[in-house]
Amino acid sequence: MNGPEPRRTTFTGLIGTICMFPLRAIISACVALRIHPNVLTFVGVVINVLAAWALAMGRFMLAFVIMLVANIFDFIDGKVAHELELQSKFGAFWDSTLDRFSDLALVTGLIFLYSKLGRSDYVLIAALTLIFSIMTSYARARAESLVEKCKVGFMERPERIVLFMIGAVTNRMAGVLWVVLVLSILAVANRMYYTFLALNRLPMPTRDGVAGFFTRAFFWTDERATLSYDLWVIAILAFVWCTPPDWLGDPTASGPGLIGLIASHL
Repeated sequence: MNGPEPRRTTFTGLIGTICMFPLRAIISACVALRIHPNVLTFVGVVINVLAAWALAMGRFMLAFVIMLVANIFDFIDGKVAHELELQSKFGAFWDSTLDRFSDLALVTGLIFLYSKLGRSDYVLIAALTLIFSIMTSYARARAESLVEKCKVGFMERPERIVLFMIGAVTNRMAGVLWVVLVLSILAVANRMYYTFLALNRLPMPTRDGVAGFFTRAFFWTDERATLSYDLWVIAILAFVWCTPPDWLGDPTASGPGLIGLIASHL
């Protein structure tokens, strides 16, 4: 009898595996100290508020470092809850609610920065990004009160956070905002359409042939760490890194950013 087909190693899957090595040590330390996962969640939010302040001051590299630390807490709280057998309905509610505070804080920091720079166009773009980022989470939560599961749409919270970190460290925040905005709008549309189909017991769009290619690209149902996910990630990073900031009217790209600095020394 043939066993299950082995899962292919993907680019994003490999990165996740590498990142898990130090995270496992941190998780083990928190379990040994019996730190309550709700405390870890709260600490992560407080640190993300500091990251929002750094964004508001235009200190993107500092914001990157703070977000990196904050999201270690954000990642490990669920793992610690599992190890300590402290999962609860309130813990899930607490985690989800505080995640929304983190999302709101980070984008609000950018809104403040762009308003201080007198860039009403990017104030609007950041505000729309904030609206659709929150609506992405709300659409899923509301849908799952009606249907069993609504995990469709590419731009979820982990992708948003990683992109904000990339935008900060590469000084390409304008490109990141456009990507998050467009794909968040698409994610909300995906979830509304999926819920409509599920409630009316209609078939999901085909995934075969040419039509299936566009379905897989724009009606996102694939898992993370798959080949199709990697292709989307590569396309997004290519847009963020390769699109000249001047083309986007980036109000904060006064310097070359990390990529430009590296290139200048090659």
